Amino acid sequence: MANREESASPQAPGRGHRPWATRTARDRSDTPVRHRLLDAAEAVFARRGYGPATIADIAAEAELSRAGFYVYFASKEEIFQVLAVRVRDAFLAAQEVPGTDPDDVRAVARDSTAAFIAAYAEHLPLLRLIEQQAQGDDGVRELWEEIERRPTRRTARYIRRVTAAGHAAPVADPSAVATAVGGMCVRFARLVAEEPDAYEDAVRDVTAMYLHLLRPHD
Repeated sequence: MANREESASPQAPGRGHRPWATRTARDRSDTPVRHRLLDAAEAVFARRGYGPATIADIAAEAELSRAGFYVYFASKEEIFQVLAVRVRDAFLAAQEVPGTDPDDVRAVARDSTAAFIAAYAEHLPLLRLIEQQAQGDDGVRELWEEIERRPTRRTARYIRRVTAAGHAAPVADPSAVATAVGGMCVRFARLVAEEPDAYEDAVRDVTAMYLHLLRPHD
């Protein structure tokens, strides 16, 4: 498939040119084609794994040429790291639960649990690859640590706030409760990834356990 984006690249890398430099960083940062490439890369990595996946596979999945790929990304490593950032951001966004009253402890527990499980189940194949790649890549390792730790730290901060406000009396230290809740969310999300119909039951059960640990005041 021919694309205007592809024509910006005069030739493939390795011949003395950097075709992705033909567009500005802003042009490349947020376009429908770039998003299509990211979605295609996630599908290819999930299906083939990191090592076997190629730029040609990703370009074909996105219905672009290899030259079209290089307009937006310099390498397979770069697009993988961008995907890892996107997953991290999805988890952070999942904890924000916009539209939910932050003082309604039960609603926050339900909505944040639902969002976390949905995000984790959706991205599970890529999460496994991120964890694997983190073993040998410092940049990916930092992102993996954020994915693992930042949601738990946020939950702990929230529990401390509602406890100080008199809205809850957690059974243990807020950090311990947050760690337990995060672990439950991950475990149930993996089940949901295998059996999507279990999502509602998973959200109900994890929320019930979260509230049992949190002991919100009615």
